[in-house]
Amino acid sequence: MDPMDIVGKSKEDASLPKATMTKIIKEMLPPDVRVARDAQDLLIECCVEFINLVSSESNDVCNKEDKRTIAPEHVLKALQVLGFGEYIEEVYAAYEQHKYETMDTQRSVKWNSGAQMTEEEAAAEQQRMFAEARARMNGGVAVPQPEHPETNQRSPQS
Repeated sequence: MDPMDIVGKSKEDASLPKATMTKIIKEMLPPDVRVARDAQDLLIECCVEFINLVSSESNDVCNKEDKRTIAPEHVLKALQVLGFGEYIEEVYAAYEQHKYETMDTQRSVKWNSGAQMTEEEAAAEQQRMFAEARARMNGGVAVPQPEHPETNQRSPQS
């Protein structure tokens, strides 16, 4: 990759945090496996290139829909177009999990702003929003969710 491949950015500006990436790499490998520094650098470069590729294709998808903001469904469509369709379900599950995990922060802001919603109402609203998002991501087709063994109730994907 040429140092100025990314418009107006140098190679250093378009990198990922080395310590974080090294931690991710090590967590994915057995404890007795070591990774050479050159191999770590190459993996980081591959990640940056992948992000650039998906971002660019997501932008193309977004532009074709005459939108100005790249939305999660644009990213998922870009993965499909780029031949990574087999990962879409896992990526979507990770996205749903991220939304679920960050909901506590959003909920506390909502509670602090004076909104009166019971925990049951909030859970029902969350499930409604998950169902809407799943339907949008699947072209209007609802995807059944696994049931929680203790409660026999459906829960967000983990």
